[in-house]
Amino acid sequence: MKSLLLFQNLGVWEILIIAFIVLLLFGGKKIPELMHGIGKGVKSFKKGMNEVEEEINKAAEDSDKDNYQK
Repeated sequence: MKSLLLFQNLGVWEILIIAFIVLLLFGGKKIPELMHGIGKGVKSFKKGMNEVEEEINKAAEDSDKDNYQK
């Protein structure tokens, strides 16, 4: 959450300077590959989070059923 606050203080010029530096460091051809890798990582992370949430919900439902039957 704290990292989001950092980006609120950035203006247009700062964002353009950062984008220019990234372009210089990685080059125009590497940026799409980099973004593709980041997209895959985010997708994998979300999938993992959904799986964990489903397991927690299933465990809670099983626990409720066990308590209700007793």
